Amino acid sequence: MHAVGTRLGAGTGQHAGPHGRLRRRRDDRLVGWLFLLPVIIGFAVFYAYPTVRGVWYSFTDYSLLNDPSYVGGDNYKELVSDGQFWNALKVTGYYVVVNIVSQTVVALGLAALMHRLTRSVVLRATLLVPWLVPNVTIGLLWAWMLDPDLGFVNHLIGLTGLDTTLSFNSPDWAMPLVALVNSWSYTGYTALLLYAGMLQIPPHLYEGAAIDGAGEIRMFRSITLPLLRPIIALVLVVSLIGSFQIFDTVAVVYGGKPPIPETRVIYYYIYQQAFTYFHMGYASAIAMVLVLILGVLTTLQMRMLRASRSDLG
Repeated sequence: MHAVGTRLGAGTGQHAGPHGRLRRRRDDRLVGWLFLLPVIIGFAVFYAYPTVRGVWYSFTDYSLLNDPSYVGGDNYKELVSDGQFWNALKVTGYYVVVNIVSQTVVALGLAALMHRLTRSVVLRATLLVPWLVPNVTIGLLWAWMLDPDLGFVNHLIGLTGLDTTLSFNSPDWAMPLVALVNSWSYTGYTALLLYAGMLQIPPHLYEGAAIDGAGEIRMFRSITLPLLRPIIALVLVVSLIGSFQIFDTVAVVYGGKPPIPETRVIYYYIYQQAFTYFHMGYASAIAMVLVLILGVLTTLQMRMLRASRSDLG
């Protein structure tokens, strides 16, 4: 009789209770959508709607001083011949390469040391301290430390006898310094992401390799790096998007003055066009091009690193 009751409820969202009575299965989909509703509203208001407006403004001559009027692809045509735009894109690309390479390499080393040598909670908390400090504060701190006259860093360089002055106003040193400042800020957070991925690697793989005589470097190359590929892909994608969004450090270290051309990144150029020259339509066109560039680079990264597949499976 119980089997008959079970068959009667099959395919109807019902099942038989212990006394043969049918009970309707609980459907939690409505509850799930209710929990998602605040996120959906927030995404629509703060992301989707501004994006749609940005696309529209990129085809207009909107300048805050007049109503937007449609100009077709004139803003995009102007981009092609805009030397300052291409310089800002080149400067940003240089920053992205220096920042991602230095940050990822150092973070991998720190994560490997924590994984193989120590798992101190105090050490992990210490690594997060620079990441918790606001970027504005970090920019002010390093602007003071690298001051050509009073800066602590240049004072130490002078004590060594080197005839070198590190300054954000130096065309040769400005962008490497901005990149290294941000690497210092985010390396600890990146290291913890990589460390969390290393904890998912089965310990018996390292034990077997150690029995076979493999050293730490060999195990890092042959075990850690291949099995960490999805986490590395995630870190690189997040770092790429975040690096292209560099703005606050550049804006702060120059004390509100326009940066030198060697540090005028694409985000700062968009800010200048929108809020200094009031070329809202042109700034929106630059932003749309940046979105396209990030989309292409992210897709290439995900495919090249096979981020959706893990060797642990």
